[in-house]
Amino acid sequence: MQVAFSKRPGRHERHFKRCIDNPLMPRPVSSYSDEDLLEVQRLDHEELLAYLDELRNTVQSAVNLKPNEESQVVLDLKADLERLYETACGLADDHSDNKTAIRQLISVIMNTIRSGAQGDPLAEKELEQELQAREVHFQLLEYPLVADLLHPESIIKEDELIPVLLTAAEDQFEQALKLFDEEQVALMRDGAKSLLENRASDREVHATLWNRLDMLTKLQ
Repeated sequence: MQVAFSKRPGRHERHFKRCIDNPLMPRPVSSYSDEDLLEVQRLDHEELLAYLDELRNTVQSAVNLKPNEESQVVLDLKADLERLYETACGLADDHSDNKTAIRQLISVIMNTIRSGAQGDPLAEKELEQELQAREVHFQLLEYPLVADLLHPESIIKEDELIPVLLTAAEDQFEQALKLFDEEQVALMRDGAKSLLENRASDREVHATLWNRLDMLTKLQ
């Protein structure tokens, strides 16, 4: 028996794949069994089932909202929906429909909040800024590496961050860098330089990785 990798893996399987034959990782996976792959797929499946239960309960809470519900209840529900959207971006399988439904619910809630802010220029401006920030955030989450890094219980350990970034697909790398400030990028640049210099004689450390270091340097 040989277990196949998922077409749409979850975060555990994605990270497992990042570690396979990756010489930069502190704990690379040089060989693995069907059981190893099945285990990470099981973890992703459990997360998926737990998510679907929470999503159903949250949607039901939205349906049960009273016409004049307390503002804090509405804000808490919006926060739950935003968190569920974030989670959906990192799960196994395709969740386009769920994400569309969540967006629609958030839009309904925001319209309610916006109607209560009419006539208050400052409140209207803040709501518009929140809308724009949320859209940028949701767009970034479409990149699996970003979703994995932002997960509140990210499985990408601190000593794996630089190897993961250096060996990620170019589009994932570029978008993930938007999560870090100048000081963090500077620290990663120094760490990446040290890591690559220590592997300078390794044929597997090729030009693409040094180009990634150049990109980090240009962000100074």
